[in-house]
Amino acid sequence: MKRIRFSVLILCACFVSVAWGTPTACTADTPWVEFHRSNMQRWNWCENLLSVSTVGNLGLKWSFATSDYVFSSPAVVNAVVYVGSDDHNLYALNATTGAKLWSFTTGAVLGSSPAVANGVVYVDSYDNNVYALNATTGTTLWNSSGGGFSSPAVVNAVVYVGSDDRKMYALNATTGAKLWNYTTAGTVLSSPAVANGVVYVGSYDNNVYALNASTGAKLWKYTTGGYVVSSPAVANGVVYVGSYDKNVYALNASTGAKLWSYATGDVVTSSPAVANGAVYFGSYDKKVYALSAKTGVKLWSYTTGGLVYSSPAVANGVVYVGSYDKNVYALNAKTGAKLWSYTTGGGVYTSPSVANGLVYVGSDDGNVYAFGLK
Repeated sequence: MKRIRFSVLILCACFVSVAWGTPTACTADTPWVEFHRSNMQRWNWCENLLSVSTVGNLGLKWSFATSDYVFSSPAVVNAVVYVGSDDHNLYALNATTGAKLWSFTTGAVLGSSPAVANGVVYVDSYDNNVYALNATTGTTLWNSSGGGFSSPAVVNAVVYVGSDDRKMYALNATTGAKLWNYTTAGTVLSSPAVANGVVYVGSYDNNVYALNASTGAKLWKYTTGGYVVSSPAVANGVVYVGSYDKNVYALNASTGAKLWSYATGDVVTSSPAVANGAVYFGSYDKKVYALSAKTGVKLWSYTTGGLVYSSPAVANGVVYVGSYDKNVYALNAKTGAKLWSYTTGGGVYTSPSVANGLVYVGSDDGNVYAFGLK
């Protein structure tokens, strides 16, 4: 029986608004370094090759076959794609050709999405270990106990990651030494977002937590009506997160007070993307939603043919998202109109990554796909 789990070259001199937490300028290479990208919002503000007018011309550039489901979402750094598979391996692939550069075998499935920082790849495995690997060679630098499906976030030389042992960990990025841990009352599948010295993460105990990033001290928690598998996104002093209770919540990042909530027709494990005043996410009701980030009012919804576990990615006016109907979609971020889709050989649980004019995504047909303009 199938296991259903959650996870989860541009020359750009553009300048963008700082209001949505973005840097003021783009660089020649725009990596996608971890599940949330570097700003916790799953938004590549520097993409300028793929757009509303060009994305319809996307075509398959390459695919790479692993030997089991791919739930891990790709990280893309220095022309290398890093992605895990249920075949227990983390793969490093040439971002242009898909050729395998190296692989590293853990003791169990890899549903976690890797994070890359300072030449090191960090990944969480269901063998209850967090691994640090040399990004060029795949050589093990260290491993630390406490793992699962949470995807690491790396900030200021600290690795933050949730664990199946109900804990949220902070690890020294160089040595793997445990700096602190915080125990919740449930498994932590949610991937942490780190902003302004605070770690935000969900738990199977139905709560969203805000923890001091230096000490692990609890600052606040907010209780939803269901498991919190969705990973928080943080923008403009607001935390956006989904819940098993079928709602998406907007919480005050400083106090945890609810600002608004929006009810969908089913469970929300999709992690929100936040860009240009809108919140994008998927639901088990087969829809992709766009809400006003300020008010929670629905801007649009798009109905796919299957459950939407995938967390959207946003780049240059386009929303990219997968569905259990086996498709990956590109939708107009303003209207929700479908601009492009591609049918893979299996359900698309994984979340797309957009970097340097290419879209990368995995499928439970065991393949990693790369799409670019024809």
